[in-house]
Amino acid sequence: MSDFARTLSRSAEIGRNVVDQTGLTGVWQFELPLSERPQQRPPGLEPVANDPNPLSLITALQEQLGLKLESIQGPIEFLVVDHVERLDREDGN
Repeated sequence: MSDFARTLSRSAEIGRNVVDQTGLTGVWQFELPLSERPQQRPPGLEPVANDPNPLSLITALQEQLGLKLESIQGPIEFLVVDHVERLDREDGN
């Protein structure tokens, strides 16, 4: 679940750091469809169109997986670079 949380953090729709607080361990396999797939139709018939109002990622997480995203304040890890200098090499490059 921590890997999934990191993946969600990179989602443009989420736009924030996501921290796994589920307490779930181990490997999990699941599908998270965000819109209806076209129904399979017999040959010669037109496929049914996709849902024009697909679920948002946040809604799908809660409705399909029972996972709730909560906005909280807390510490995050980051790196601060306060000074950079060019390294002078003996070979002149």
